[in-house]
Amino acid sequence: MNLRHLTFRLLEVYVTVVRTGSVTAAARQLHLTQPTVSQQLKRLAETVGEPLFETLSGDPRLTDTGRELYRTALDVTGRFADFQDYLTELRGGHRGCFSIALVNTAQYVLPKLLGPYSQAFDEVDLTVEIGNRQQVLERLERQLDDIYVFSHPPSLEQVQAARFLRNPLVMIAPAGHPLAEAENVRLEDILQERLLLREPGSATRMLFESWLQGQGAQWSNTLQMASNGAIRVGVASGMGLAVVSRHVLPAVHPGIVILPVQGFPIESHWHFIIRRDRRLPHAARGFLDYAAGALEQCLPAEYICNEVSELLEPGLSQTRAETV
Repeated sequence: MNLRHLTFRLLEVYVTVVRTGSVTAAARQLHLTQPTVSQQLKRLAETVGEPLFETLSGDPRLTDTGRELYRTALDVTGRFADFQDYLTELRGGHRGCFSIALVNTAQYVLPKLLGPYSQAFDEVDLTVEIGNRQQVLERLERQLDDIYVFSHPPSLEQVQAARFLRNPLVMIAPAGHPLAEAENVRLEDILQERLLLREPGSATRMLFESWLQGQGAQWSNTLQMASNGAIRVGVASGMGLAVVSRHVLPAVHPGIVILPVQGFPIESHWHFIIRRDRRLPHAARGFLDYAAGALEQCLPAEYICNEVSELLEPGLSQTRAETV
């Protein structure tokens, strides 16, 4: 007996014959000819080296060896059926793992989507990395993650971006500011005040400075701060004004008012980003598919700009791994 000659197909045919009770029925179910099924049974018996069936009163019945082989074959084919189910769930994005990297400001937005997703797909191992724009850019360049979130996508050839949420930038001031009750604030009315800014390279800072340049203006009195949280506290404490994403402000923000500055809000968008030259795991595609259908239920409807399905078009991010 050489069990190395056993094949999955032989075991599958054997299980089907036993279950259906005849070679004819098994052949019909397996879409094979009767002689082919009979030949497979003969090969299986020769490989085992013992008879699998005996005839009593004209009816074929399993021998002791046949019954033991049947139990073994059921276990093997059952495990493969389980594996097939696993692959189906994996390819559907219901299992597996992926990582997503997002810039600091996006942490005020993404958990509202990631929370419901994680509850719906609790067998997916999700890793979230958070950093400033430069840190996330470095992760993108080193291909450390599967999906990235930026408000100002990098202009790289291998990058594919899709908008999913409006990200308006607003000017905030202390609640006691002289212009807090104004209906319209001109830029020249506030240019001499201190402005609290994030680090150079921050997308919010980049967009505001670009807008400022378009107005032909320059803001000279500035103070750099490390985080949006620190900026919010600084503004509420009277340290100065600031330009922030509307999403970093809670529904109720004591000590802070949004100034109605002409030309504001400055419009920008959050983007999901993938690399064209990197295969996207099934779980990552599953998340994007979930996001495409769940944005309206998870995030404020007035800010939705749902283009996520563009990242799921056939051919995107399926290049290198599938052509090797």
